[in-house]
Amino acid sequence: MRDDDATPSRHARRDTGAGAAPAATKPRRRRATVGAEVRAARQGAQGAESGAAGVTGELAETQRRLAAAEAALAEERRNLALAEEALERERHRADAATATMEAAQQRGAPTPSPSAPPTPEREGTSRKEGGAQWAERAERSRDDGDTASRSTLPGLGTMGNMGSLAGLGNLAGAEFFAASQRMMQAALRNPGLALQQSSKFVDEMTRIVTGQSKIAPDPKDKRFEDPAWTTNPVYKGFLQTYLLWRQSLNNLVDHANLPKKDADRARFALSLYTEALAPTNTLLGNPAAMKQLYETGGASAVRGLTHMIEDVARNGGLPSQVDMTAFEVGKTLAVSKGAVVFKNEVLELIQYAATSETVYSRPVLAVPPQINKFYIFDLSPGKSLVEYLTQSGFTVFAISWRNPTAQQRDWGLETYMRAILEAVDVVRDITGQETINISAACAGGMTLAVTLGHLAAKGDARLNAATFMVTVLDSSVESTMGLFASKETIAVAKALSKARGVIEGQEMARVFAWLRPNDLIWNYWVNNYLIGKDPAAFDILYWNNDTTRLPAKFHTELLDFSLKNPLTKPGGLKLLGTPIDLSQVKLDTFITAGITDHITPWQGCYATTQLLGGTPEFILSSAGHIQSILNPPGNPKARYFTNAEYPADPAQWLARAEQRSGSWWDRWREWLGERSGERVRAPATVGNARYPAGAPAPGTYVFEP
Repeated sequence: MRDDDATPSRHARRDTGAGAAPAATKPRRRRATVGAEVRAARQGAQGAESGAAGVTGELAETQRRLAAAEAALAEERRNLALAEEALERERHRADAATATMEAAQQRGAPTPSPSAPPTPEREGTSRKEGGAQWAERAERSRDDGDTASRSTLPGLGTMGNMGSLAGLGNLAGAEFFAASQRMMQAALRNPGLALQQSSKFVDEMTRIVTGQSKIAPDPKDKRFEDPAWTTNPVYKGFLQTYLLWRQSLNNLVDHANLPKKDADRARFALSLYTEALAPTNTLLGNPAAMKQLYETGGASAVRGLTHMIEDVARNGGLPSQVDMTAFEVGKTLAVSKGAVVFKNEVLELIQYAATSETVYSRPVLAVPPQINKFYIFDLSPGKSLVEYLTQSGFTVFAISWRNPTAQQRDWGLETYMRAILEAVDVVRDITGQETINISAACAGGMTLAVTLGHLAAKGDARLNAATFMVTVLDSSVESTMGLFASKETIAVAKALSKARGVIEGQEMARVFAWLRPNDLIWNYWVNNYLIGKDPAAFDILYWNNDTTRLPAKFHTELLDFSLKNPLTKPGGLKLLGTPIDLSQVKLDTFITAGITDHITPWQGCYATTQLLGGTPEFILSSAGHIQSILNPPGNPKARYFTNAEYPADPAQWLARAEQRSGSWWDRWREWLGERSGERVRAPATVGNARYPAGAPAPGTYVFEP
């Protein structure tokens, strides 16, 4: 027996002295222990029930998301079936037209022959002579009968050049596979070419396997910045094999002696294919994604799968570009002070409050594109044209278009022209000015151009000077957008918009995304799905995803523009009872474009200098499409090109242009100030007795779904 068992402890002796029974102490302790165990068991059961409830809730949420995704997929299938039916009808029409042409040829009737896009006849062409030559070349291109297959597709501008392809969905794939087929046929006709490329491929693969290959990605390609692509032999070999394969396919196109149009289509089709199969787009082939998977214990994969399910259900199956919950219009975006001073069925007119003691007497009216919301002009503090202009002493008005539904399917160019003219008169009434300045972007610019043509035909001088931002009026300029815009696909697009009454903005956004898949699709695929990060909070992308619809009539008119290119021909279009001749538009114009713009190519924007009368000033920004509009001062990398001479060939203009540092906004402020009259005391309020202030800016139409 141990001593501590034989001898009571000091505490035990004290308890004994108090009259307690030492023998009862251990049973009480045992009962307490048992009670604690029971309570722990109960708590464990409750925790298990709670965990089961949580799992059940997660399962229910997953099932809900899957159901939403299935519904979205069913809708896409219905859309595709509708498109295929329309395509089949157009194929029958095309077959009938072909039979008619063959019959005409058998009778000896002449048929049009294709011709390459003409080039300027001489370097020293003046702007006036160049404009005539430009119109003549555009007319010849139209007469060739294949304008749509190589055109820029004018008018829709920002979000609008995609109008001819919008709504096609997988129909554009018909042209995609046709281009691929033509490339394969060329390869079969020239087996020596395929053999030569195969031999080069095998030789270079040998060098890759032995570690002697020098193939490397473009230093600007951020997909392969991870050190593993150069330090890990497996990843390095994987990358070099991919680059070699992509290079070999492109070499095959380069040496296949295809017509230029077919070669361009084939290169674009190949780029979609090869970029989709880049190793970085797979989990195992992306070292950054694998590292994230390991560090999070698989949680990144779960988050990525969740993002994918949500995008299938809500974003048409494409990865989300932006966190749409991070901003709120009227609170973090479009926050400049002002009020609606006029409203009709088509638009709201907003006047912004002055922020300086004096202002220029002549106001400026901003006309936004019909796709996306108007607050591209008033994005956020520091990125707002409205803010910049009001701080510079200008009285600023802006149009906010109503988002059309199927009920407004009959809204067309004339509808928007009348609305602009009505807004102009309200601005004149409020400010007491006989003439005003006006600026417009993208599709709004095309609408402004035909409005100016209408006013010129009537001898109406209520507009003093005009600014066109990233606006294409001549559809004969080549672009990626036009590669797959054949007469057949355009006819299908018309049929779809007429059937629905509108074209959805998200459909057009998807077309734009596939023009730059690495930047606008696969970049977010990797971030959202493979790495499992949430989309970024970026104001420009928020606006870009805040889309609107196009009414069917307006959409159809824009498609006809791409086929007929009417603005390059005096009187080629009649609107509001007047022929449109842009050469009769004699006011001063300020025209901007972006050198890396993939939607409205800068050469197409430059063509406006040849179409309009009056004195133009053309500015070429170093940025892309949206950043060419949102180009506030303060960016040390910003620059633009300028040249006071305007030959017919845009390449000649650029070759002689002067590069300047800074934002074109500052130059535009100077240009606009010179045409805005004297400085006067700023108005204390917005509106007047006839047009009093209504809803505060940004108005009510901007919030309509």
